[in-house]
Amino acid sequence: MSAFDTVIRLVYLSAATLFVVGLHLMNSPVTARRGNLLSGAGMTAAILATVAVLIADGSVGVTAWLVVIAGTAVGSVAGYVAARRVRMTAMPQLVSLFNAAGGGAAALVAVHDFTHVGSSGLHVSIPLALDVLIGGVTFSGSLIASGKLHGVVPGQPILFPGSRVVTILVAVVMAVATVLLAVGTGGVAALVVLAVAALVFGVTMVLPIGGADMPVVISLLNAFTGTAVAMAGFVIGNTVLITAGALVGASGAILTKLMADAMNRSIGNIMLGGFGTGDSTAAAVGDGGGQVRSLSADDAAIQLAYASKVVIVPGYGLAAAQAQHQAQELAALLEARGVDVSYAIHPVAGRMPGHMNVLLAEANVPYSQLKEMEEINPEFPQVDVALVIGANDVTNPAARRPGSAISGMPILDVDKAKSVIVVKRSMGHGYAGIDNELYTDPKTGMYFADAKKALAEMTAAVKVLVG
Repeated sequence: MSAFDTVIRLVYLSAATLFVVGLHLMNSPVTARRGNLLSGAGMTAAILATVAVLIADGSVGVTAWLVVIAGTAVGSVAGYVAARRVRMTAMPQLVSLFNAAGGGAAALVAVHDFTHVGSSGLHVSIPLALDVLIGGVTFSGSLIASGKLHGVVPGQPILFPGSRVVTILVAVVMAVATVLLAVGTGGVAALVVLAVAALVFGVTMVLPIGGADMPVVISLLNAFTGTAVAMAGFVIGNTVLITAGALVGASGAILTKLMADAMNRSIGNIMLGGFGTGDSTAAAVGDGGGQVRSLSADDAAIQLAYASKVVIVPGYGLAAAQAQHQAQELAALLEARGVDVSYAIHPVAGRMPGHMNVLLAEANVPYSQLKEMEEINPEFPQVDVALVIGANDVTNPAARRPGSAISGMPILDVDKAKSVIVVKRSMGHGYAGIDNELYTDPKTGMYFADAKKALAEMTAAVKVLVG
């Protein structure tokens, strides 16, 4: 082994180490930014090492280099602009598009290897077949998932007569084509059939799944992306791709399981679809059969200012209004009066895991004030005021009763607080498409307004009240 090869392998090893350390640091919002930077540095080093290998090899032509440079420039600019402009509420859609790009790119690596590598012009292997299968499913499935969250594709489960049968038949075709391709007897025909079947399966797999489950599906597709990248690494013999893909695949699978557990539903049940409708239209106030009590800013200010313990429960409504800074300002004002303020974070609040943590970190909310569901639920009976900001299904007491769409789903025990203030634009349903029984609880007051406006008005009213 030459000194050059040794250096390249050491760089790859260092990059893999940075991936692992970076992923570990992402366990906590306090160190997540540093972890992201370390992982990015590892990937940059791996890319530069690969470029050095290609230069030393000398077999890459001018045209190929122009394509690589142009693709890198366009992709870098597009990624930078998208990351800078995307709103936190649209982050899951962006992640889904990234999944599609990763899965599609991995599948193309396998296709290229199949048609251009080897003395016979054809090169087959089990990783290659799996790469095409998983990459194709991820590409089309992620596009549909992103479309559902964007509203381009209807958020409700989409089923048509015989859709399940079609999905099963496509799965059988994929399995047969994969075996034929892996053992080297199918040739180009098997590759084409597998690629088309994988793309169709991705569509038929995601269409029947409702908007409520889409964050879980995106996490699962992220695991698929990592697995496809790892397979691409085996295909071309690149250890960095294998390591990075395996890490993404494993972490995505673990995250998917955690999210499914947080909803008290199996991954199989989620993939069978039929739950949740995505964003729903507003329902009539009180159509669930109970009485709804509206609050004014002054009413809310009195409850908050003279409370001893307040728990803020952020949800998608806070994210959509970008009201995290107003929430922090109100909390700081209450703390200055000696009120104990904390934040209750449900594992699936918002549209992706960690959504609320990131938003609140942007507003410099102390991490020590963020409490996970298991930690905060026992405290609710001692809470004077629970301030719910745009959270819906994750606070619905209906989850404790059999027969509802969210039965068995772990929720924040907001209804056990002494009083509840709910900030919401309307009585619209959450993703599950059912009424929230919390809203008609006698101790609940509804403040109908955009979250940013409502919190600003409450803060102003508290300032006037306390002088």
